[in-house]
Amino acid sequence: MVQNDVANMSLADEGRRRILWADSDMPVLAQIRERFAEEKPLEGVKMAACLHVTAETANLMRTLQAGGADVRLCASNPLSTQDDVSAALVKYFDIPTFAIHGEDNETYYKHIYQAIEHNPMLTMDDGCDLVTTITKERPELAETMKAGMEETTTGVIRLRAMFADGALKYPVIAVNDADTKHLFDNRYGTGQSTVDGIIRATDMLIAGKKVVVAGYGWCGRGFASRIRGMGALVAVTEINPIRALEASMDGFAVMSMEEAVKWGNMFCTLTGNCSVIRQEHFEQMRDNAIVANSGHFNVEIDLDALEEIAVKKNEGIRNNVDQYILSDGRRINILAQGRLINLAAAEGHPASVMDMSFAVQALASEYAVKNDLPLGVHSVPSGIDDTVSRLKLKALDIEIDELTDRQKQYLSSWQEGT
Repeated sequence: MVQNDVANMSLADEGRRRILWADSDMPVLAQIRERFAEEKPLEGVKMAACLHVTAETANLMRTLQAGGADVRLCASNPLSTQDDVSAALVKYFDIPTFAIHGEDNETYYKHIYQAIEHNPMLTMDDGCDLVTTITKERPELAETMKAGMEETTTGVIRLRAMFADGALKYPVIAVNDADTKHLFDNRYGTGQSTVDGIIRATDMLIAGKKVVVAGYGWCGRGFASRIRGMGALVAVTEINPIRALEASMDGFAVMSMEEAVKWGNMFCTLTGNCSVIRQEHFEQMRDNAIVANSGHFNVEIDLDALEEIAVKKNEGIRNNVDQYILSDGRRINILAQGRLINLAAAEGHPASVMDMSFAVQALASEYAVKNDLPLGVHSVPSGIDDTVSRLKLKALDIEIDELTDRQKQYLSSWQEGT
């Protein structure tokens, strides 16, 4: 059996069923896997991936493996790991996997170290922890590193900060910035799965709730539209004036967090930043407020500040709900310990939308191997976006028009006017 650290190998059969079920709704990745199996574009390439260990991720690992890659997988979030999937990856697909649901911080980083033990040439990140660990702890690996891929907004922000500081040691492709990733995964995937996670954690009726959405990027847009569709009254908080204006014109109330905490009774952060909800906000919240995060790391909600002002904490009053009692008796309910609610309390993005995101990941890996990229944070080539979108349309049995020769001539000419 391949090297691993998983919770329970007896769960492997259920994990295999889950993986194959997701695969049935990932036709684009399946087509790429079929080509990879024939062409072997990643033959002999050692890879390390730090991603959410879910059934959808398992199918990406299978695709990379089919392309010839020697890939190892560890978790990018302690609460998103599906233990049955981890076991199945090891038992049925011979992919070294290091991930246990609920692992502590020490184990989390131990697993990252295990994922890079075989000196990878490519990295694949969900939040940049793999790249930063290599930079800080194993800088010698960067000397032979071909490239990396990053699939989150948070991770891309960190990478660009690293590059600006001169800390980035090898080129990384910003997979998150591909249109077929952020326009669909972030908006439709995060939108649906965040609502799913909140409902599973709380079992509350959404209709009539006053929901505050912190951040109106693609994830915030998706969540705001989906939660409104279930009957919620929705307000948006923003620091970007253009996004705030857009939210207003999309029909949402826009206000500061200082105002919003007095108005809302359910909150969700989707910013990628830290301390979005802080002590001064907790002090003004209504009794029995629900607070969740779907932005990435658990730093968006300042839990240390809440711990300080709370006089009592009732852990696990429901699965994925911790209740903090303030001195005046008000209750504040934190979902999933402030971690990603859509993965901690639900199952993450639906397979259909991850199909496109992971197709981009696979094709970006192939591109990185075939090209010598200079140091920096690189955009995904437009050809990859085009390929993925066309394969997805084909899988959905959707046909679109093509430009005629006359239309091509018109668009390429400056001499024709009104």
